[in-house]
Amino acid sequence: MAQLPDGEPAPLDGALPENARASTAPLSMYVHVPFCRVRCGYCDFNTYTMTEVGDRAPGTYLEALERELDLAARELGEREVQTVFFGGGTPTMLPAPELAGILESIRRRFPVASEAEVTTEANPETVTPGYFEHLRGAGFTRISLGLQSVVPHVLRVLERAHTPQRGLDAARWAREAGFQHVSLDLIYGTPGESLDDWRASLDAVTATPVDHVSAYSLIVEEGTRLAVQVRRGEVPMPDDDDLADKYVAADEALAALGFANYEVSNWSLPGGECRHNLAYWKGADWWGFGPGAHSHVGGVRFWNRKHPRSYAEALAAGNSPALGREVLTDEQHRMERVLLELRLSEGLDLEVLTDAERGRVESVLGAGLATLRDGRLVLTRQGRLLADGVVRDLLD
Repeated sequence: MAQLPDGEPAPLDGALPENARASTAPLSMYVHVPFCRVRCGYCDFNTYTMTEVGDRAPGTYLEALERELDLAARELGEREVQTVFFGGGTPTMLPAPELAGILESIRRRFPVASEAEVTTEANPETVTPGYFEHLRGAGFTRISLGLQSVVPHVLRVLERAHTPQRGLDAARWAREAGFQHVSLDLIYGTPGESLDDWRASLDAVTATPVDHVSAYSLIVEEGTRLAVQVRRGEVPMPDDDDLADKYVAADEALAALGFANYEVSNWSLPGGECRHNLAYWKGADWWGFGPGAHSHVGGVRFWNRKHPRSYAEALAAGNSPALGREVLTDEQHRMERVLLELRLSEGLDLEVLTDAERGRVESVLGAGLATLRDGRLVLTRQGRLLADGVVRDLLD
């Protein structure tokens, strides 16, 4: 699993600096549900199976979550919540009434905007039509389905439990339950996946009532079973040229369906953008609840203990679950703006760059990696393929 960052120890009482508490940035909330039926071989997220943590872990988790909500309410006061996002793990491992109960717990402590976006990630094998109907009635507005692929042999390599048809059915059930916004998460570059296989997964967008697609290249993360398989030579490492071809195929296919690329790995129909993720990319405030969750409030970044047991124990003892934090300097904040805003279709305001960095813009333009639009640097498709490299080329 990914390691937590370095930083200073977080205060035991979870108190934020006064300037952070005074922040007026838009506020979002993320709820990390760390449980999965099985851990997929490519996944390095902070997730645990019931075999690893025991059947009582979800109940203990819910009790601890209530305590962290109390802590956040003390620090954030009456700030209005604009978006709520349930991620994991598999949030839909929890029964629908429990997931809806967490949302109600948030509403009891915070004013939630009447037009707030409320999203949950969902794995197709854990949902039913009735499950979606319950969530819609509780005020959820958006479903993000982890489809990944519709090709059976690709799903087997990824160790996904659902069948292709189950994923397509789940998208339809969500729409029939009244969800206007339904998203598909896809992965390309799985060992053994051909370009035709990838195009078949893209065709699922036409077969489902979705208005948003996230498409991510497979990354072989250290510590995963997939990394062990690659190291042993059992499966090949994803090929960069193959990944580029599949990204272009996705961009072309989705554009033909009316989807616009609004962030490097995300496309939507008009109005279907994920407002919660935009809050991250635009530097808003968010509080992350749950084991291993990260937060950012008023320039202070902090992160929770990773294991559900240590997370719950800290809160049961009356302490914050936060393990560490860092207070961002103005320069760190500026560099994060470059890194994140350049990924967006609206691009980066040139005024964010230093004089020296603006002097490097011409070479980026000359290489066809970006264009200038109303004083903003906007990546081209080729630039999106090399987004991290463009950032490195620009920054001092």
